[in-house]
Amino acid sequence: MLQLNDKIVITGAAGLVGQNLVTLLVEAGYQQLVAIDKHEVNLGIQARLHPSVRTVLADLAVPGAWEAEFDGAVVVVQLHAQIAGKTSEPFTRNNIEATRQVLRVMRERAPQAYLVHASSSVVNSVADDDYVRSKTEQEKIVLATAAQGQRLCVLRPTLMFGWFDPKHLGWLARLMERIPVFPIPGHGRYMRQPLYNLDFCRAIHVMMREQPDGTPIHDLTGPDRIDYIDMMRLIRDAKGLKTPIVRIPVPLFGLMLRAAALVMKKPPFTVDQMHALMAGDEFTGVDIQQVFGFRPLGFAEAVKETFNHPRYSSVVLESPH
Repeated sequence: MLQLNDKIVITGAAGLVGQNLVTLLVEAGYQQLVAIDKHEVNLGIQARLHPSVRTVLADLAVPGAWEAEFDGAVVVVQLHAQIAGKTSEPFTRNNIEATRQVLRVMRERAPQAYLVHASSSVVNSVADDDYVRSKTEQEKIVLATAAQGQRLCVLRPTLMFGWFDPKHLGWLARLMERIPVFPIPGHGRYMRQPLYNLDFCRAIHVMMREQPDGTPIHDLTGPDRIDYIDMMRLIRDAKGLKTPIVRIPVPLFGLMLRAAALVMKKPPFTVDQMHALMAGDEFTGVDIQQVFGFRPLGFAEAVKETFNHPRYSSVVLESPH
């Protein structure tokens, strides 16, 4: 049984999931949290929010001093991931090469540690892009270690939203505040199953504590099936905005994204992500209440908590990619 003074190492700890997970674990009373990330600004935000957490700036794709942080670890939560990018190189480096390095270090320095790996629902997606391919390969690499004796579980979340979101719904919500009309591609009736990030972190916490045998793989979706255009309307309402939502023909929307990619070093929304939005994916997830023992928040309720929390709703991370 996991104890509050056990050492827990979290990779990719300064991203969306990591910030929420560290917040949850600090509030639960865990005393030996090690947060590793290569994004200096976002890691600094985490250090300011939670000064009791040991933060380590490191690129996990490269062997280095960070490896010693795994000594004595009881649980490792693997969150590092490349979400967006203009070429395939960062996906290979951050989703595949860094994962191989972390698994090697676990074998050498923390062979008894339990691994919670954050995969993605895209491994079951009809989409085909660098993110899908690299996350699929990453999961295969992780699961292969089970045959070598690594105790682990795999969690596959759908599209997530919540506090600290520098991309996806968080970025779109901030964009909605700044522009006179909010554009969406096509008719906007693209069914989504958004998962509240804090609910995903609660599921991670359950796996950390219970450490189930048998290498379980759980697909997690939000409790609501909701169209993209309706998600944007609920976000607008939660933020108290009046921004009109305007449908833009898909070819024109794609041109707008390509133009933005030419002038933005880190485009928050790409053509690949637009096609993924429109792909028509429908995922089947486990019964979160039955498997993890808690009721996930519905989208409308979770959106209100996301954008109206007195402390965390105002914290914005820098886009890491």
